[in-house]
Parts: sequence; structure tokens; C-alpha cells
Amino acid sequence: MPPLTGLLILGFGGHARAVADVALAIGIKQLCFIDINARPGETFGTFPVLPSWDKGRLEGWSVMPASGDCVQQHAQCEWAAQLDWPLATLVSPTATLGFGATVGAGSFVGHHAHVGPMASVGQGCVINTGAIVEHECTVGDFTHISIKAAVAGRCQIGKGCFIGAGSTVIDGLIVSDGVTLGAGACAHRNLTEPGVYVGVPAKQIRREGQR
Repeated sequence: MPPLTGLLILGFGGHARAVADVALAIGIKQLCFIDINARPGETFGTFPVLPSWDKGRLEGWSVMPASGDCVQQHAQCEWAAQLDWPLATLVSPTATLGFGATVGAGSFVGHHAHVGPMASVGQGCVINTGAIVEHECTVGDFTHISIKAAVAGRCQIGKGCFIGAGSTVIDGLIVSDGVTLGAGACAHRNLTEPGVYVGVPAKQIRREGQR
């Protein structure tokens, strides 16, 4: 990816600020947040928070989806593609990427996170602060591995999943598209049906589409 002239961050919630922190840590000097709820004159330090954008004024900038929500991450990546706006990939200088590890466009790897050797992280993903994605794992597009979650070696995590803070997926498991694993839960078997799983061991409490 060519050097970033500037970074357009989509959103201004907590995750967007974490994205900005990593961007500054890797030396990006120009940032701008876009949030439809921005207040007049709102800033993050010296960086503007705007309700809309002018692509002509941001020529050469890249876009970073920053909602943290799987569905919104997907929508933000599609929006950028429709406008032919390049997606950034951000990896904290304190994160580690193993030999042969890959991280897709629009994805974020936070401070002190680890993506192990030969692991593959898809497009628009979040590997959050202190999270671990071990050797030979695959993480599908628009999936969020939350703070200090651990995905052990050779796991296959589907698209649009949310792996909650401090949770664990043990070695070699398959987690299907659209699964939410609650904070602190431990998946000890394949999670093959979309829905919400909690507890130790993790059990399904809600199917996809149920309230």
C-alpha cells in the first residue's frame, strides 16, 4: 500500500478514537473524522470532526471504517468501494504479525495484538487491543476479535462474527458466519449455527434473528 497522505476515519465513537491513536502512532500526520452527528466545531485534539466530506479536498487520502460494529464495518467498506476511495490497513507498532500473516484492506490491528504465523485476517476486520489470533487461523471479512480475546491455532472464524472481550476459542474450531461469542466465554466445540453463545463452556442462548 502506498504511503498515506491522510486518513479519513468513518465515525467518532470510541473505536474511531482507538483507530486515530494507532494512526498517530504509525506516523500519519493528517486525520479527519466523518460523523453525521458531529457538532459544529467539534475536534479530536487538532483534528476536525465533520458531518460530511469533500473528496476533492481529500485527494490522496485513504479511508478507515471505524464503527467497530460488524454490519457497519461492512457498509462502510462498501461505501468506500462505491466511491472508489482506497481502504487503509492499520497495524499498531506494538502489535506483532507472524511470518506469512496477512491482514486485509480496511482492517485494524490494535496495540499489543498478535496475529500468528500464516494466519489470515480478512477485509474490514478489527483485531482489538491485546487480542490474539494464533498460527494458521483464518478470520472472515468484517469480524471483530475484541479486547484480549484469544483464538487458538488453526481456527476458522467466519464472516461478520463478534468474539467478545476476554473470550477464548480453542484450537482448530470452526465458528460459522454471524456468530457472537459473549465476553469471557469459552468455545470448546464448533459453533455452526449463527446466533449468540455465552458461558464456559459456551452455549447458544439466541439464534440469529431472535430477540
